[in-house]
Amino acid sequence: MKTKHLVILVACAGFLCSCATAPLELVNARDAYRQAAAGPAPRVAPAELHVAHQALARAEQSFEENSDSYQTRDLAYVAQRKSELAEAMASIAIEKRSQVQADSDYQATQGKIVAETKQDLSQARTALAASERSGELSEQDLSQTRTALAASERSGELAEQDLGRTRTALAASERSGEVAAVRLSAEQEARAAADQRAAVALAALAKLAAVKEEPRGMVITLSGSVLFASNRTALLPEARVRLDQVAAVLLTTRERNLVVEGHTDSEGSDSDNLGLSQGRADAVRNYLVQRGYRADLILAHGLGEGHPIADNASAEGRANNRRVEIIIERETHASNP
Repeated sequence: MKTKHLVILVACAGFLCSCATAPLELVNARDAYRQAAAGPAPRVAPAELHVAHQALARAEQSFEENSDSYQTRDLAYVAQRKSELAEAMASIAIEKRSQVQADSDYQATQGKIVAETKQDLSQARTALAASERSGELSEQDLSQTRTALAASERSGELAEQDLGRTRTALAASERSGEVAAVRLSAEQEARAAADQRAAVALAALAKLAAVKEEPRGMVITLSGSVLFASNRTALLPEARVRLDQVAAVLLTTRERNLVVEGHTDSEGSDSDNLGLSQGRADAVRNYLVQRGYRADLILAHGLGEGHPIADNASAEGRANNRRVEIIIERETHASNP
């Protein structure tokens, strides 16, 4: 019943927000939660499913407050991963239970076979002893019977040894399965935590610079006039203060790949603008590396005047085009060394 209520809540949230188109990440998060809630997770992984439900509720709340927020997308992505984790943990628990039952049945069957073998051997020994006393069998028959009995005894000993080895192997397999389940949970939790940190970091960045979401990732735009003097590539003193703030936030998600792009207005030659934009991109990249960001995760590109965001015919437009953009790639996660 509790699971049904959770699913109904998700459905209601989708209905109430129908006036605004939900982003794909939130749609995926809702679907992932419904799938997890409809499966065995409520029964065998209720704690993980509850965490997923809370994460989805945070994403729905963010969507209600701002339907076009990048924070909503990040929170929805985290919620999706939480639901997927709950479903995975439920599958692991069920598989483990099935394996334990199968192992128990196998050991019971093998134990029964060993017990029956011992009983047959005991009866055979009794019959052989009686035959020896009565003289019913010839010496050759007795010898053959003794040989067969010895072979049967060795076979029974081997069966017991096989059963012992099987029990040892099963115990090792159970331990391996538990370790794999713990490792999967840790990896999923680490990824979800990283995504949660990214959502918080992006919210902080929005207070420092213009931030927008594009297919290539989250784009942080810094005005070139704030960072550099005219036709110069050396950072201004006040630019270092701003970049210190940006770097502090970026370092909370230091596993993300970054691309630093330099842009200019249309004044000057193409070759001069390309060189100027590359020098400025390099200056920002180098400063971020000095502040602690991994150098192998940052690329710098100078694009010159080729990607304007405003009309170069006006002074204001040219000022907007003179900029540096830092792109946080959304889908690439690199592990720390």
